[in-house]
Amino acid sequence: MKNQKKRKGQMYAYFQWPLYLGVLVICMNVVVGAINLSAGLVMFFFTLIYLGIAGAIYVYKRKGLLPGLVDFSADYAWVQKKLLMDLDIPYAMTDETGHILWMNQCFSELVQGEKSKIRSISVLFPELTKDVLEKLKEKCSIHTSLGDGKYRVDLKPVRIQGIGEAEELFGAEETANEMIAVYLFDETEILRCRQEINDQKMVAGLIYLDNYDEALESVEEVRRSLLTALIDRKINKYISGMNGITKKLEKDKYFFAIKQRYVQELRDNRFSLLEEVKTVNIGNEMAVTLSIGLGMGGETYGQNYEFSRMAIDMALGRGGDQAVIKSAEKIEYFGGKSQQAEKTTRVKARVKAHALRELMETKDRLLIMGHKLGDIDSFGASVGIYRIATALNKKAHIVINDVTSSVRPMMERFVNNPDYPEDLFLNGEQAAELVDANTILVVVDVNRPSITDAPALLKMVKTIVVLDHHRQSSEIIENAVLSYVEPYASSACEMVAEVLQYIADGIKMKSQEADAMYAGIVIDTNNFTNQAGVRTFEAAAYLRRSGADITRVRKLFRDDMAEYKVKAKAVDKAEVFEGAFAISECQGEGIENPTIIAAQTANELLGIKGIKASVVLTEYQGVIYLSARSIDEVNVQVMMEKLGGGGHRAIAGAQLRGVTMEEAKQRLAAKEAARQAAKAAATAQQEVS
Repeated sequence: MKNQKKRKGQMYAYFQWPLYLGVLVICMNVVVGAINLSAGLVMFFFTLIYLGIAGAIYVYKRKGLLPGLVDFSADYAWVQKKLLMDLDIPYAMTDETGHILWMNQCFSELVQGEKSKIRSISVLFPELTKDVLEKLKEKCSIHTSLGDGKYRVDLKPVRIQGIGEAEELFGAEETANEMIAVYLFDETEILRCRQEINDQKMVAGLIYLDNYDEALESVEEVRRSLLTALIDRKINKYISGMNGITKKLEKDKYFFAIKQRYVQELRDNRFSLLEEVKTVNIGNEMAVTLSIGLGMGGETYGQNYEFSRMAIDMALGRGGDQAVIKSAEKIEYFGGKSQQAEKTTRVKARVKAHALRELMETKDRLLIMGHKLGDIDSFGASVGIYRIATALNKKAHIVINDVTSSVRPMMERFVNNPDYPEDLFLNGEQAAELVDANTILVVVDVNRPSITDAPALLKMVKTIVVLDHHRQSSEIIENAVLSYVEPYASSACEMVAEVLQYIADGIKMKSQEADAMYAGIVIDTNNFTNQAGVRTFEAAAYLRRSGADITRVRKLFRDDMAEYKVKAKAVDKAEVFEGAFAISECQGEGIENPTIIAAQTANELLGIKGIKASVVLTEYQGVIYLSARSIDEVNVQVMMEKLGGGGHRAIAGAQLRGVTMEEAKQRLAAKEAARQAAKAAATAQQEVS
């Protein structure tokens, strides 16, 4: 029975075909005999001879043929095994647990030495865990390393039909029905060449001097050329040290190109040019700072240049004195430790004002929007833009979803006021119904789309204008046709006050409008004690001339007793780290808008002697809000960015979702510890150098 099964198939049919043909010959003999008896007898004689020969071959030759086939099969199996053993590709078989059942000579040589005794593939390649192998259902590849080489490991499930044949073929002591074929392909040279190609790619860069004009004005005229020459020398020497080229585009702008291999060096030294250029001093009262933008990873040189332009805009929008690397995948920031110097010229404000007027004149309707949980700065800036729109005879609406306690006293002066339309204030849904092709959206006091009061409007409106004083982050409103972002400005109200003076002649503000804008400046500068420059006081003076009343504003923003007690309790609970970093928690139960109280508490903590930075946490609607403030050398904006927030160097904030208050404190303390460590490392490096 067993032998019969072995004979089945094509080979068995090959043995049987002479007999089948004999039957055909007999049938032919019968037909011929019926036609002619003599011819039938003659053919019968030859038929007998044929059947005898065919029978003899079938009986006597079959036994000799089958052993030959068996010998051929054995030789074929040996050749197959030999080919696998001598294959130049490392090849092995494992079971589902990763146990190596068999390996060829090349695989054995690859893991020679002590590793040749290893019988588990997971030991050689830790990525190939037992769970990975057991879940393997189809061919897959992983990239890993072994020794000094880089390999692509191809894994393929194999079902073995004949266990005995598998044992004979692979010489394995034991095998399973399910096995995994492992192929190794050496990628070392390919990856080296690929890395070499990447290293040779061009990186486009732009360098802008942040305060060129101000620095020149601080030195004698005869020495200005020397200052410029020294700055040029610093920049050229720095770029040439990386085998790059530099081209001076304007008096304060440079273009450079380097190979991508040097970008990691720039990361490691954290763009030391930022600090080196500050050492140029020939009597200038103001240190020169610069901004650097790098573009890399683009498909073309032109795309890299566009990336560099975006990067330099990000660096300038964040306050300057820093470097930004923009690639197709991510954005990296370096530097940003210095306080940006205030621009004394209003040329940019005038240019932006004229551009805004041209855009507004082409549209029939304006929507003005601030950020979520809007403060008085956002509200005041929105009111200022509304005044501009009415001066240009345009219909305008202010988008506010949630009215906070800080805004409500001022907003009540506009509601039910015959001087203003009933639809002056709209929520996001109402504003969305008014959007058409002739609508312009002006976003104030925010440049991050996720925290705008109605993010859906950003996708609906085609013409968007952004006016903001916060340092830009990687998240920006990308489709804005006009963006006016000035981190040196104290507030959005200050920027709008300047725009008001240039956009049209003879714009008359109402007292409540001037009060709202003045209040925005007062609140954001903490009564002109934080980031208040010359232009801040000039804007405040303009608003005072327009009807703003200091006493009236102060009365509107006095604290009630409950809020003051919460603030005092938060100050009392503050914990001080390193003698200069204060962290506290503000309990918002029973308070309408605890985030405002938290910000005020952070300001109060800065009034304590020795405190250089403060962070106050409060929970509101399931979200942990962080309000950070600083004095002097601490940059809280960088700290808040690492937590997903942003802001200014001295005023910043963040929002944490899905964490408890204690987890938020731990995360904040970890960031502060990292900052202290980085600061200590930088100090040590400076001492060594």
